[in-house]
Amino acid sequence: MLQMVETKARAYRTLLAGDDLVVSPGVYDGYSARLVEAAGFKTAATSGAAISNSRLGIADMGVMGLAENVDQCRNIVRAVSIPVTCDADTGYGNPVNVHHTVREFEDAGAVGINIEDQVSPKRCGHMPGKEVVPAAEMVKKIEAACLARRDDDFVIVARTDALAMEGIEGACARIAAYVAAGADVIFPDAVKTEDDIARIVEAAGVPVSVNMGFGIRSRPTTPLIALPRLRELGVRRVSLPRMLPAAAIKAMTTALSLMRGVIETGEPIDRPDLLASIDDIMDLMGYAEARALEKRLLTTEAFDQKYAQRDGGP
Repeated sequence: MLQMVETKARAYRTLLAGDDLVVSPGVYDGYSARLVEAAGFKTAATSGAAISNSRLGIADMGVMGLAENVDQCRNIVRAVSIPVTCDADTGYGNPVNVHHTVREFEDAGAVGINIEDQVSPKRCGHMPGKEVVPAAEMVKKIEAACLARRDDDFVIVARTDALAMEGIEGACARIAAYVAAGADVIFPDAVKTEDDIARIVEAAGVPVSVNMGFGIRSRPTTPLIALPRLRELGVRRVSLPRMLPAAAIKAMTTALSLMRGVIETGEPIDRPDLLASIDDIMDLMGYAEARALEKRLLTTEAFDQKYAQRDGGP
């Protein structure tokens, strides 16, 4: 009897249903995605803000389009074996647009997407001036997303930015409506207090994801709460969307500053504590596997050995 191979989406569902807190660092390119997997994390989540910032070089204010986002996410998903959820912003339009958005991300290999209830064009959830669409409009988007997915394991994460505009009561009312529409996970953005988190978990009745921003550094718009405490509050998933972009920016700034000193003084410096080695980079990106493939496909060595053995040779 043939055994069914577990898909990445099914593996992600299993993680959400388990006892361990699912921690998903935010990724935005092949380097960051591979580093997350190499560090032993079981999942990753693309950061729409980080992709927009790094790919376009501008603020995250709804300028990046669907094709640009999916193109980057497809490469990220392909780079790793762990499940990756993707940030689909507002779904790129009305419920019909959401239908096609889901199909695009599913075809790209994502195990699920975030869809948020901001108006379009959206803005980074931690910028002032956010607005949300009527709850009924978001409900239709969630229904469209659930209808569009081909694999029932593909996860629809409903993000709400309503807390800042409508308070905890309004946010909880929206959450109940989004769950009734079929949302698999609820993602309240810019939630800061344990009391609000507990109330949202109670209102949701499905897994709740909390954005902890930098993860290892405090930030005014995200909580910095011990992971065991978040688990006690009923949170099932924690995302760290800005941790790796912030770490990369800090490291690159330091390296560039030191290089400016080298230019000015003319004296070389050797700081292996600040930079990965070329071997580290090649190991991370699978150069050994690439060379093995070249050896197999670009030489006749394997062919010659096979036929020499068949003909009784050495």
